[in-house]
Amino acid sequence: MTIKDTPEEWEIRATETPFVGNKTSVRTDEVVMPDGTVVRRDYQVHPGSVAVLALDEAGRVLVLRQYRHPVRQKLWEIPAGLLDVPGENPLHAAQRELYEEAHVKAEDWRVLTDVYTTAGGCDEAVRIFLARGLSEVEGERFAAEHEELDLELARVPVEELVRGVLAGELHNNCLVVGVLSLVAARAGSGLGTLRPAEAPWPARPFEA
Repeated sequence: MTIKDTPEEWEIRATETPFVGNKTSVRTDEVVMPDGTVVRRDYQVHPGSVAVLALDEAGRVLVLRQYRHPVRQKLWEIPAGLLDVPGENPLHAAQRELYEEAHVKAEDWRVLTDVYTTAGGCDEAVRIFLARGLSEVEGERFAAEHEELDLELARVPVEELVRGVLAGELHNNCLVVGVLSLVAARAGSGLGTLRPAEAPWPARPFEA
């Protein structure tokens, strides 16, 4: 038996979109179950996201602290952002987010992992990149607004982030998945075997 996610789509008898927001919407589908019954499934429709685990030469990860209103907490996160344009190249989006949020660029990019954040209630797909060969970007900084006005930046050793994750002190999905994936890749076949930055992403197809 091969342990691998596979595409599949059950019959949808009807669909509606009762809410449309600025970036996301809510959809209700009437889905046919294996026994023939029809049930309603509500879920958030999301454009997709990218995140960047930026690792410097000292083995530290670039993280930022930002207020997240839905959970009423300031969370330590890795740089991330939405795929604002349909079909947008995720690598280009990740490079943009790293520049805008941290004023940093990277020479070496790899795909660290791809995840669905909440597959039971949202179709958001996130591609998490590993970025190395970091350097500061010259020029003016991106104009921050809203929650980003209060951002804090830090570089934290991987080991300290792992400790925080396992202690229940760090909760951001992309940070947790990214850091633990990094540790697993290092302990396994090595970072050199990670997928190239332009690897196909069936969840969010894009132009190379």
